[in-house]
Amino acid sequence: MKIIEKIRLKNFKRFPSFEITFTNELNLLIGENETGKSSLLTAIELVLSGSRAKVEGHGLENLLSQQAVSEFFSGSREQSTLPILCIELFLNEQDNPSLDGRVNMQGVQANGLRLLCEPNQDLSREIQQVLEQQTDNFPFEHYAIRFMTFAGEAYSGYSKYLRYLLLDSSQINSDYATRDYINTLYQSLVTSPEQVGLKNAYRMQKDDFARGNLAALNEHIKPYQFTIRSDSRSNLETDLSLMEDGISIDNRGKGHQCFIKTAFALRRYGQEASLDTLLLEEPENHLSHANMNKLISKIVTSHTKQLFIATHNSLISTRLNLRNAILLTKGSDQAITLRDLPADTARFFMKAPDNNLLEFILAEKTILVEGDAEYILMAAFFEQVTGQSLANAGVQVISVNGTSFKRYLDLALLLGMRTAVIRDNDGNGQKNCTENYHDYTTGNISIFFDGNDKLSTFEISLYAANQKVCEEAFGPGRRTLSVQEYMLANKADCAFTLLEQCSKALTPPDYIIQAVRWIIA
Repeated sequence: MKIIEKIRLKNFKRFPSFEITFTNELNLLIGENETGKSSLLTAIELVLSGSRAKVEGHGLENLLSQQAVSEFFSGSREQSTLPILCIELFLNEQDNPSLDGRVNMQGVQANGLRLLCEPNQDLSREIQQVLEQQTDNFPFEHYAIRFMTFAGEAYSGYSKYLRYLLLDSSQINSDYATRDYINTLYQSLVTSPEQVGLKNAYRMQKDDFARGNLAALNEHIKPYQFTIRSDSRSNLETDLSLMEDGISIDNRGKGHQCFIKTAFALRRYGQEASLDTLLLEEPENHLSHANMNKLISKIVTSHTKQLFIATHNSLISTRLNLRNAILLTKGSDQAITLRDLPADTARFFMKAPDNNLLEFILAEKTILVEGDAEYILMAAFFEQVTGQSLANAGVQVISVNGTSFKRYLDLALLLGMRTAVIRDNDGNGQKNCTENYHDYTTGNISIFFDGNDKLSTFEISLYAANQKVCEEAFGPGRRTLSVQEYMLANKADCAFTLLEQCSKALTPPDYIIQAVRWIIA
C-alpha cells in the first residue's frame, strides 16, 4: 500500500513554510475560502504528476509565494537571495532504492518525491540583467523546474510512483474540465506503453476505415481523397468519452455529472492495482441533499487506500469523522488537526442530525444558545448592547440542543476558540451550569445563565425583563393561559413576534448582556 505520510512546503502559494502529517486513509481539508485547501491538493498533484507542463500551466508567478517575492524586493535584491519553491511528499516504505535518500530540505533519510523550482544557474547572466532593471521585474521565466526523488534521481510523469486522480467538482460545468477529467482518469489507469499501443491501434483502425469505406467516394474526387484525421487534435485521447446507460456524461446535468464522475472514480479507486491516491476538490458541488448522502455512503464504503477531500460542507466533514479533519485558517500557516477530539464526540456528530458544525469550527468567536427563541432574538440583542452587527464583530451564533453543549465545547477546547454558552439554569444554576461545565470553563470558554433560579428558562427571564412589552404583545385574547405560560408553550413563534413587532423596545436579560460583553472583550 503506497501512502503519502507527510507534505512539506516552502514558498508555495500562501505557505512560506508548511508541514502536515496525513492519516493513512482519509484526510479532510476544511477551512474558509483562501486558506489553502485547494493549494494542498494542487501541491500533491504537481509532485505526483512529474509534469513540467502542469507547473508551467499554473504559472510559476501563481505558484511562488507572493510573500517571498515581496521580501526579496524589500531586501538586498541579490541573485543569491532569490527564493526557491519546494514541495516534498514523504512516502511510506516503498522498497524502492530510487525513492530512498536524503535529498530533501531537512536531509533526513526517507522515501519521497520533490518538486524544486529554483533560479537556473545556466541563465545567471540573464537573471542579473533582469534584476538590474529599475522595476520590480521578477525573473520567473529564468527558473528551472526539477522533479527528483529523495535519492536524487530525476523523474517524470512516466515513472508513476503513485497512481493518482484529481477530481475538481467546482469545474464540472466546463467542457474542457470534462475532457481533462476523462483523460486524467484514462492516463491513471493505463501505463505509458499501453497508451502508446492503444493510440497506434486506434490510428490503424482509422486508416483501415478510410481505405475500406471511403475508397468509392475517393474515385470521384481524384486527385483528392477523403481521409480521417489522426493528428494531435484528433486521436484516441481527444475522442474518449464516458457513458452511463448509453448516455454520455457530457449530456447529463451538472449534479449528475458530478455524482457520476466521483462515484466512478471511487469505484476504480477501491480496486486493487488501481489508484493509490484520490484527490477530491469540493465533491459537494451541484449535489442535492439526497445525492450528497449517497456520495458520502460511497466514500465510506469505497476508500481502502488514501483519500484527500477539500470541502466546505458540514455533512461531509461530520459524517466522515471529524478526527480525520485538517483545519486551515487565514491567520496561520500552521494547520490544526482534530485527531485528539474525543472519539465519542466524533461518533456523536457522525450520527447527529444535520448540523452547522463547520460553521462553528470556522468561526472566530461563537455564542452557543439553547434553542430557537434565543437564536431568533440574539442578533437584535447583540446590536442593542454593542451598537454593531454580529457579522461586523466576527461573532457567530449557533443554536445547540442543551444536551449537545459539551460536544461543541470539546471542539472549542481543542481549537482554543472563544465561546460563550448561554443556557437555562433549569431551576438550579449552581448544579446545572456551574458544576456541570466545571471541566470546560477556561479563559476561552464561559457559561452564562440567569442567577435567579426562579427564572429557570429564557422565556421566563425575558418576560421578567419585559413584562409590559410582552403583556401588550400577547395579552389580548388570552383566556386560559397567562402570557408567560403562552410564551413557554409557543417559544419560537413568540420570539419571532417580538422581533418583528417590538425588538427595539425589548431589554435583554442581564445574563445575555454579560455574555455579549464578554464575547467581544
